[in-house]
This record gives sequence, structure tokens and C-alpha cells, in this order.
Amino acid sequence: MKLSAVILPLLLLTGTANAADNTCLSNKYHGYIDASLSWYESLIELTVEKNPSLDDVSQWFLKGRQHHFELSRKAVDYYLEHDPSLVSTDKAVESWLNLEQQDIKRLATRSDELGEYAQRTFSDRQSKPHEKNYELRSAFADLLSHPQAIDVPLQAYNNAMEKISAIKCN
Repeated sequence: MKLSAVILPLLLLTGTANAADNTCLSNKYHGYIDASLSWYESLIELTVEKNPSLDDVSQWFLKGRQHHFELSRKAVDYYLEHDPSLVSTDKAVESWLNLEQQDIKRLATRSDELGEYAQRTFSDRQSKPHEKNYELRSAFADLLSHPQAIDVPLQAYNNAMEKISAIKCN
């Protein structure tokens, strides 16, 4: 009886510590997702500003990026709670999760929210590319080859990533 009186509080403290740690890790990963989506939104804005005819393909591309990153957000949250071994928190935050096509296909069979996000991403990857996809990629390459053109959003992304990298979770 005395032993269980000592063990139970320790287990509760461990569970509370793990929940707090998972919240910190989740928030850190969410920061990475938000910074990445902001970067892509800025890249799209600059591209369309320079070439308005790429607006439609840019929105198509951005939607795919959003699906990809939102799946990653949901998957990290899920795995932190249910199988932390699948989240490599010992690496840089952008490398915490490695979902291969087969993983996404498997997740897409689930009937929960994670499965819905996986279905969207899997569908994006299986669909025919937009007819102006090559033009968009070329416009990105052109834009990225002019560092002064992307300086403001790149600095914003780098600053956000520095802050995210400085977060230490127990």
C-alpha cells in the first residue's frame, strides 16, 4: 500500500511532464509549419506579382503545399501522443518527420482527421500536374536566383526558424 502511494504520484508527474513536453514539441513544430507556409505564400505573391498569368497555377501549388504541411502538422501531433519514436526530435525541426508515399497511402486509409489530411495529400501527389507547373517552377528558379528580390520574406523565414530552433523542450 505504501509503495503504491509513492508510485502513483510519480506516474502522474511523469504523465504531466510528458504532456507538457509534447505540448512544447508540438508548438515548436507548428511554428516551423507556419513559417514554411508563410515563406511559400510570400514566394507565390512575388511570383504572381511579376507574372500574373501564373496566378492559377500558383494557387494550385500553394494548395498542395498547404495540404502537405497540414498533414505533417497533424501527423507530428498524433505521433507525439501515440508513437513518439516516429518523430525525430533529436534532429533539426524540419527533419522531425519523414513521411514516404507509402506512409501517406497507409494513413489515407484511416477514417479519422489524420486520415482525411493524408487522403488530400495522397490525392495531390497522384493527380496530374497543372499544365503550367513547369512555367511556375521556372519562375521560382528565376526569382530565387535574385536574392534581393526575396530578401524580405527570406529574412522573415530565417528569423522565424532561428526563434524556433532556440526553443528547448524538456
